[in-house]
Amino acid sequence: MKFRNREELDISIVLPCLNEEATVGACVDEAFGIIRRAGLDGEVIVVDNGSTDASAAIADEHGAKVVTEPRRGYGRAIRTGFRESRGRVVVMVDSDTTYDLGSVPGMYKLLAGGKYDMIMGDRFAGGIERGAIPLSHKIGAKGLSFIARLRFRTKVRDFHCGLRAFRRDALEQMKLRTTGMEFATETVAEAVRRNLRIGQVAVRLRRSKAPRSSKLNTIRDGLRHLRYIMR
Repeated sequence: MKFRNREELDISIVLPCLNEEATVGACVDEAFGIIRRAGLDGEVIVVDNGSTDASAAIADEHGAKVVTEPRRGYGRAIRTGFRESRGRVVVMVDSDTTYDLGSVPGMYKLLAGGKYDMIMGDRFAGGIERGAIPLSHKIGAKGLSFIARLRFRTKVRDFHCGLRAFRRDALEQMKLRTTGMEFATETVAEAVRRNLRIGQVAVRLRRSKAPRSSKLNTIRDGLRHLRYIMR
């Protein structure tokens, strides 16, 4: 993967965003707070993926670097954010306030210290607040993760956790191409193919702070993951 910017910062936190005006400001504030309390030099990048609401303006007001990616797709938005990042460690996380970022400093230390190349969040170890995700999504995530562990011969427990982090030099080795939700599976598969060292950290999943409907379609996106795994 190619980056457009030179390495200048300790950490970049990348948030893909599609119509999240009710939550993106809080996510940016939480990310900056984590960076500041950890004593790091960092940035928060919000990738606006064709929002029709005020998401981009709100992210900008809260101090994020706003990047526009008009072509829809979860994977496409995150890859755009990665290319624009400047951190030696790059974190990806959703912009709906569901992920507690308290585990990010620990992820950073494990990566910056050279122990791992990629850190996966594990919602099943960290705890999922009641109502944070539909039961069908939880069952689907566990089932697909089980199949993916067998297919890619890895011990990663939660393939679809939306909070994960990478060393910049590791990302540069990975050939990430997918555009949709299957991007979550692809990053792990690519790390395994490149013999990268994958660590796992418990993360807590919360209910969103604002009423919203999930952008994840259980059947459609589940099949996209499954097709990628079997391919």
